[in-house]
Amino acid sequence: MAGLARSLDTAKDHYDVIVVGSGYGGGVAASRLARAGKRVAVLERGREILTGQFPSRFSDLKNEMQVTGKNMRTGTSSAIYDVRLGADMHVLISCGLGGGSLINAGVALRPDARVFTDSNWPDQVAQDGLLDEAYRRAERWLRPQSDPKAHELTKFKALEASGKALGRTPIAPRVTVSFEENINAAGITQPTCTRCGDCCGGCNVGAKNSVALTYLPDAACHDAELYTHAAVRHVSKADDGCWQVHVRRLDGDGSAPQDIVMSAPVVVLGAGTLGSTEILLRSRERGLALSDRLGQRFSANGDIIAFGYGAKIPIDAIGIGHPPKIDGVEIGAAVSGQIEIDDENELANELRVQEGVLPSVLAPVLPVLFIPNGRLLGALQSLIKGVYKGPFSKLQTFFAVSHDSASGRFVLDNDRLSLVWPTVKDEPVYARLDAILSAIVTEAGGSYVKNPLAGTVMGHQPATAHPLGGAGMGRERTDGVVNHKGQVFDASAGLGSTAVHDGLYIVDGAVMPRSLGVNPLFTITALAERALLHMAQDYGLSFDDAPVTGSIATPADPSAYVAQ
Repeated sequence: MAGLARSLDTAKDHYDVIVVGSGYGGGVAASRLARAGKRVAVLERGREILTGQFPSRFSDLKNEMQVTGKNMRTGTSSAIYDVRLGADMHVLISCGLGGGSLINAGVALRPDARVFTDSNWPDQVAQDGLLDEAYRRAERWLRPQSDPKAHELTKFKALEASGKALGRTPIAPRVTVSFEENINAAGITQPTCTRCGDCCGGCNVGAKNSVALTYLPDAACHDAELYTHAAVRHVSKADDGCWQVHVRRLDGDGSAPQDIVMSAPVVVLGAGTLGSTEILLRSRERGLALSDRLGQRFSANGDIIAFGYGAKIPIDAIGIGHPPKIDGVEIGAAVSGQIEIDDENELANELRVQEGVLPSVLAPVLPVLFIPNGRLLGALQSLIKGVYKGPFSKLQTFFAVSHDSASGRFVLDNDRLSLVWPTVKDEPVYARLDAILSAIVTEAGGSYVKNPLAGTVMGHQPATAHPLGGAGMGRERTDGVVNHKGQVFDASAGLGSTAVHDGLYIVDGAVMPRSLGVNPLFTITALAERALLHMAQDYGLSFDDAPVTGSIATPADPSAYVAQ
């Protein structure tokens, strides 16, 4: 079945714009610049996963995991779940056309206004009036909404009961999920959410408002060319002033690397916090003059993923998939309920605790993770229904976001990105979250399990699914890597401290100079929309964000996306 992606064999040597990465930032850039009439190429290192093709069985999972550590690497380069094991912290990211939107919970929250008035941000972000418009545009295209049936779900009721330990009542946060059939802004017909709970495993229904069903098909309909299996290694400046993008093809048989070079006067990096930072670190090693702040101020966004095992009340927080593995159960979206803890005096103390859902693909392995000594290892296949009806129907999963000191640092180690943060375990946020989650789990009658994989290769390091920073915004190159527009500072000798590399931008989570305290997807999208509004002003471009009129395709028939 055809999709949005084209073969790299058809790629041209030169474009008006090359967008690296296809997540929230890259998707915005591709859509808006294609609407402006530019010849756009999108380069994505992963592959395209169509609706209905996300893993649904545990046996599929082994082919969808790539794990990288200091001295090890397993899995294929096209595996969706990309786990980076670090000496100090682990990071989980997505690999595929659509970026992190493919396997996140889709929680769309706007940070406390104090986040943007923090001194780490350039003043223009809060003051030039474009941020509100950028959030409005992000909202029109991602269409976040609360589940109208959230309060009826078992897992919401369980959080409501457990929240009494904190004296808090949960709310239903907005998520980028369609809870009724509709035609979205890109002209794609989306069915209603079945509440199967598999958002974080990949939506096989087509109800999740991912970048793959919104910004990217819009870019393709406006003649952008989308290429997968294209891993950008570094960028360099050619004598004619254009940018050269050095690409390693990952679509071969693996016998030898195939490297190609593409060029454009404008390059927009949207390869994610890890990807964009790694590309620039490699580029600096090869002579590109960049800020000394490159790689600094990494934040895990105060993240924690934890569990409560053995609750006395039903939770129903394990996905059933699509088609459903059992009948007659509504799990809900990956996140349906959230406890909010605010602090008007100290922003760092604010946090959000969300009830989460483990995707159905993990259901068979849960006994190994949570039953001591793996006593039930030999009966995994027969335990699938037991996972839904036995003790695991009372398993609590929590996603929490807060604030940290953003003291992590990225470096290159043997040409591979490495995260250094030796004091991360001492971040005050983790003790706060442990105390709060322990109270919630105890109220439910369970035991708090911080990391069921602590005895394995995962160790005792904290983990994050919301990596931020590494190429943060600043007022000048002495305190940032990019300016408020996402333009990369030029550190060449003799130039002023605010000089930029013409035509080189970053529009993803790497530009965050601090933690957000909420799930970052909405802000990444908004800041990308804001950067494109500035780019339009600077380059004299014209584009709008008006929805496409009428239906172009359904998630099950993406071949109609690409303009012929």
